[in-house]
Amino acid sequence: MVTIEPQRYFAEQLAQPFFSVSTMVPQNNSPETYDPTPNQMAELNHYKAYWAIGGLGFENTWLRNIQKNIPKLHFFKTSKGIVPIVNHIDHGDHSHDSMDPHIWTSPNGAKIMVQNMYESLLDLDPDNKDTYAENLQKVNDRITRVDEKIKAYLANSTQRAFIIYHPTLSYFARDYGLVQHCIEADGKEPSPEQLKNIIRIAQEENIRTVFVQEEFDKKNAETIAKETGTNLVVINPLSYNWEEEVIKIAQALANE
Repeated sequence: MVTIEPQRYFAEQLAQPFFSVSTMVPQNNSPETYDPTPNQMAELNHYKAYWAIGGLGFENTWLRNIQKNIPKLHFFKTSKGIVPIVNHIDHGDHSHDSMDPHIWTSPNGAKIMVQNMYESLLDLDPDNKDTYAENLQKVNDRITRVDEKIKAYLANSTQRAFIIYHPTLSYFARDYGLVQHCIEADGKEPSPEQLKNIIRIAQEENIRTVFVQEEFDKKNAETIAKETGTNLVVINPLSYNWEEEVIKIAQALANE
């Protein structure tokens, strides 16, 4: 079992033909707020292992309870070893720092996630290590080709900053020398003043792309795009089609 669909994309390639892979948070649901169904909780008893990202809202809320109730289930954190991006969250009466969990949106982060999955497969099923090693090489080669395509698109772009509703592309931005500006403020809808500030930033930095994820309301992103004349691009970082989605992001920035 994995938490989100992009994990399944990699996990299926790595674990074939010895394991089947399922996703806990279905497509078109937010991994920050999703609650599993009773059937999903019961089905977990039939699984061998759980590959978590680490830090997603669903995982923070549910995984400890799942571990307690299904002690035979092996748990692995697939963000182990990544240099984390830390977000400061202000709740008004208190604040805290948390690791940005969106590691899969960067090819570099995806490679770390895949390596962690591979190592856990060796723990679970050492007899088939040669097959897993071959699978790992194929997956890494594919990720490398995606990275090269992204670099080629961005090399032809003068756009070095973008706006996005939810801060999903932090690792993508870091790895490719880009600046991410977020519409959402500490997980909440922006105030009129914050919206004005984002519009000002877009104008001052000559930003030409506003991303909005499929699972979020597009109203504020549409307002910013209209006020600034920027391109509004709908993306789905939670899609199973990982390769297609990250290349789409680079293409949008290159098309300016």
